Amino acid sequence: MTGIEAALAAIESLSLGDDFTYANIAAKYDCDRSTLSRRHRGLTRARATALANGRLLNNTQESELVKYIHTLVSRGLPPSKPMIRNFASQIAQKDASGLGRNRFKADSAFKYRLYFEPLKRKIEQYNVDHRHIYNMDEKGFLIGVLSKMKRVFSKSAFEEGKLRHIIQDGNREWITTIACICADGTSLTPALIYQAQSGAIQDTWLQDFNPEQHRAFFTSSPSGWTSHDIGLA
Repeated sequence: MTGIEAALAAIESLSLGDDFTYANIAAKYDCDRSTLSRRHRGLTRARATALANGRLLNNTQESELVKYIHTLVSRGLPPSKPMIRNFASQIAQKDASGLGRNRFKADSAFKYRLYFEPLKRKIEQYNVDHRHIYNMDEKGFLIGVLSKMKRVFSKSAFEEGKLRHIIQDGNREWITTIACICADGTSLTPALIYQAQSGAIQDTWLQDFNPEQHRAFFTSSPSGWTSHDIGLA
């Protein structure tokens, strides 16, 4: 127990109404009078307490995160810093970037009504079927060896030489997938957009595609991203 902690414990042990001075207590336990006064009145906290309260993860959650990183590394998938930030957010059930706080501030029943009530009227006015109401999202994937990007892994994993072919520089290929979930719980057939200057589809891209078992659309664009023409096709 440090001097300041012993001094605080001594003050807390006093009976209600007992007289004391911070100077006398501080002198007895060899600590700073001003620090003792601020700590006792709740104006400041112990450094360890302040750091713990400011951390996104507690010790148990940190151990869980480290264990998951080791699992990914053992599978040949060393995570990047943004990936680890997302993992930490999921473990802590809050957004490490502060986005969750901004979303909370924007959470307003009044604002929701301004959007959903007119939307409901239009759906009823035009008799729109729920299967024709959907949320579309796109996600890009880098295929192959990544260009320069920092990855996190243990020293022992690197010394074993199993990761060097993964973290080296090289070419990369971009593929975008488009998915649409309908309001009635069904979904539209997903689409994959490959990167090709000619706009053509190569046979090698579809080697694992079985039209009797799988449903998907395939196309290409110079960037590998979606466009108005592709999205509305």
